[in-house]
Amino acid sequence: MLRNGLRSKSFGGLVLVLLVGLLAACGGAKNDGGASGASELTLAEIETKAKEEGAVVSVGMPDSWANWKDTWADMQTEYGLSHSDTDMSSAEEIAKFEAEKNKPTADIGDVGIAFGPVAVDKGVTQPYKTSYWDEIPDWAKDSDGHWLIGYQGTIAFLTNKKLVANPPKSWEDLKNGSYKIVTGDVTKAAQAQMAVLAAAMAFGGDESNLEPGLAYFEDLAKNGRLSNVDATLANIEKGEVEVTLLWDFNALNYSDQLGKEQYEVSIPQEGSVVSGYATIINKYAPHPNAAKLTREYILSDAGQINLAKGYARPIRDSVSLPDDVAAKLLPKEEYANAKPVGDYKVWEETAKSIPEQWQDRVLVHLS
Repeated sequence: MLRNGLRSKSFGGLVLVLLVGLLAACGGAKNDGGASGASELTLAEIETKAKEEGAVVSVGMPDSWANWKDTWADMQTEYGLSHSDTDMSSAEEIAKFEAEKNKPTADIGDVGIAFGPVAVDKGVTQPYKTSYWDEIPDWAKDSDGHWLIGYQGTIAFLTNKKLVANPPKSWEDLKNGSYKIVTGDVTKAAQAQMAVLAAAMAFGGDESNLEPGLAYFEDLAKNGRLSNVDATLANIEKGEVEVTLLWDFNALNYSDQLGKEQYEVSIPQEGSVVSGYATIINKYAPHPNAAKLTREYILSDAGQINLAKGYARPIRDSVSLPDDVAAKLLPKEEYANAKPVGDYKVWEETAKSIPEQWQDRVLVHLS
């Protein structure tokens, strides 16, 4: 995974009643990790309890991804919480929560949005809405607060300008070019599959209808336009990649590392897909209040700025980014035609068919 600081102002003095939903909403599992009965806690009470717990243990939230390191440093400085992380995939995080329910070690995880409902269905999450609840778009949160998007990503083009004289700004530009395009492994990688969905949405499809996207890439493959090179930073740096389809936060990160004068990032004008990463709090968390306080901080201005320093676009539009941080991101107007998935349950089912369709319609044309 490729999960980069403005020191925060403490918001611990804010006394705001935050409803923590009844654990029955977590799927009916019996072990509640000591959280039952806490139907109402003020933020000040959560902060006090978190300090008593003294630690927060995360999964899938390493220092190098989305600048989590600054958030963990802030949690130590502001609240005295020590931190450790084990990097793993979204599916592995959920499996860990479930496997360790009788002897839990992890408090909080960061998963792709499609995995939020999966975690709820497994009954391994506990709800917490945070004081910023009303600022979070409906598509970016579970109605009961079991998962909550902290930052969003949009499929973008990363172009090597030394190899491509006219970097594509649209799917039509991309189609009419003469350069090679890298999608990544669409049979396995979520980012690559989202690139197919992005193209589908741009041409009238959606999470239930990938045909426009599959037809688009099938045409590119037939014309020898797709490359089997992996969409890695190493390959891009070696000059083996001309145009790559990536999450915008990955593309912007690579561009900064390799040189903005050589690499350009753009959101396709006809449309793209917006997704995000959500925190899930372990139902059995050994430090449940520290986990809730962490989610609260992630959604605070300082926490959102930390994420933006790691090229991740904040989920709260009201956050005012410092000029140097805003300069790391693309202008908001580039996202005018980007939209989120409407139904992730539908997408989950559709995505199961992608590997076979990609093999039969696209890979068959690649040498």
